[in-house]
Amino acid sequence: MDGVDGNERVARRDELLGQIAHTGDLSETNVTIPGTGIALRVTRPTNTDLLLDQIADDPEQNLPYWAEIWPSGVALGAAVAAHPELVTGARVLELGSGIGITAALALAAGADVIATDYAPESLVLTRLTCLDHAGREPETMQVNWRDPAHQACLAQHGPYPVVLAADVLYEARDIEPLLELANRIVTPGGLLWLAHPGRPPARAFLERAWEMGWRGTATEYTGPWPDSDDAHVIVFVHALRRPGPDR
Repeated sequence: MDGVDGNERVARRDELLGQIAHTGDLSETNVTIPGTGIALRVTRPTNTDLLLDQIADDPEQNLPYWAEIWPSGVALGAAVAAHPELVTGARVLELGSGIGITAALALAAGADVIATDYAPESLVLTRLTCLDHAGREPETMQVNWRDPAHQACLAQHGPYPVVLAADVLYEARDIEPLLELANRIVTPGGLLWLAHPGRPPARAFLERAWEMGWRGTATEYTGPWPDSDDAHVIVFVHALRRPGPDR
């Protein structure tokens, strides 16, 4: 969505809030982006029990992780803000947009963002965060990137010169689907920006990617993070380049 004026923004914000009213009470938090001086206002549900009740019939039992402010998402947003030249004017896909912190910073840097998540509520909040910070909204798609049919859909709409992914590698079973997807949707020579807090599946993914010819750099982020319980967390942000056609 293109930028909107003040009155339109207020009306659109109210519309988005109405779309997530079923999630219960909402809170607003100012999130400081490390190393940038940027503070984002984010809105998210606070009633975790209600969110869990609402996914009780979900056959995949996808827990509402999207409602949290994860250090990896904040760190990935910081990396984007520190290197806007890598996304400015680019078509950027995000896998697992959460509440929209990374997407908002990419939009503000001039990217053409397509935000994806398995939860429709996440996509609404991503639009809201982007509207509040960047004055415009991204394109959104409800997908589960691990699902082969959804992977095919993403590939059909691709390829993408930049793909963003924060905290997407929780289990060993996530490694091969992400490798397969990255090799399908990132343009040759394109960038996969991957953020994680050091989980073993992420390290295994990086080893496999290296074997397949992906190369890149890593940056460590130590916060500060919004939740004091995360004070000890170190996030690793990898900027990985897919092998070009000559590799």
